[in-house]
Amino acid sequence: MNHSARPWHITGTGLVTSVGTGTAEVFEALCAARGGRGELRAFGTARLRTRHAFEIDGHRRGPAAWLCLAVAEALGQAALPEDLSDVPVLVGTGLRELRAAERHWLDGATGTLPDLHFGGALRERFGACDTHTFAGACSASLYALALAADLLAADRADTVVVAGADTITASMYGLLDRAQTATPREVRPFDRDSAGQLLGEAAAAVVLSRPGPGAAEARSVLRSVGLHCDARHVTAPDAAGLVAAQRQAHRQAGITAGDVDLVHAQATGSPLNDRAEAQALAEVFGPGDGSPLVTAVEGMTGHTSGCSGLLGTVVATECLRTGRVPPAVGLSEPIDAAAGLRFSTGERVRGAGPVTAQVNAFGFGGVNAVAILGKAA
Repeated sequence: MNHSARPWHITGTGLVTSVGTGTAEVFEALCAARGGRGELRAFGTARLRTRHAFEIDGHRRGPAAWLCLAVAEALGQAALPEDLSDVPVLVGTGLRELRAAERHWLDGATGTLPDLHFGGALRERFGACDTHTFAGACSASLYALALAADLLAADRADTVVVAGADTITASMYGLLDRAQTATPREVRPFDRDSAGQLLGEAAAAVVLSRPGPGAAEARSVLRSVGLHCDARHVTAPDAAGLVAAQRQAHRQAGITAGDVDLVHAQATGSPLNDRAEAQALAEVFGPGDGSPLVTAVEGMTGHTSGCSGLLGTVVATECLRTGRVPPAVGLSEPIDAAAGLRFSTGERVRGAGPVTAQVNAFGFGGVNAVAILGKAA
């Protein structure tokens, strides 16, 4: 399906992150360069080298609770009732409710198999009947956004709620602790002195709607989601695959690279990942004053896994609405591959502000997604 059949309206957004709850609060914190990093509290770190993360306060509530908060905010912004009995809900995640399974196994916490996915919580809170969860690594929530656009294009729905949610699990944190050669204390995207990535927790939601009479006012428009799987390597990103995903998104949106004003980079702080993304951005956009402004927020939120793409979508929507762009916190001296990129320092964009924004989300196995957003009329 061609997701660019027409621009779809994002009429509501919701966010819960380590820096705050609610889109406005989170965006204000990011623009003010306030991060949510702290010493890990969810489980013991005595046998680990890494001790820091970006956790949400009240972390034991888990991602289903944060997801419901984000969805409720998005529905409120879109002036929709909290009744999703006739509205599809698509959730992208990296690890679903794995932390609940860990607590059940290690601590004897109560729970059943239905508690390990988000459908039960969404049904209990919103009466949602048509829910689908996509566990597609770090690009999962943008894949869910692409499917939502397909549902609208195929006249299968007039409104779709798209969400993402991820928490920090002991197993993933431990694997990352062993896999990284250094011991990061902070996230430094595209920086020469980056020691690696740190995990973060988040939930994000958007209401994607068909434009028309009586529809809610758009906060931004979704012009396309480019999907591309290069399957080059299990974990290592391939710059050529990242280039292909961006160019596909541009073609589907009917734009060229020169039309993009702002890029919300994934920028996890992993040296290998950041180098590949920087190489791909340089190849697609080239250097110079005409290249887009690049922002990267994982220095303040940590890497939020399958939620990261939709978190970036909400942040980019706010950038388009306000003309403000969060700084790339943690970046002091760019790596060679990023030397020609134009990074945000937190300035307000002059004139009309950014009109077209790009959001990157790249996952293990080369499962890549790129969204193109436009400023609402």
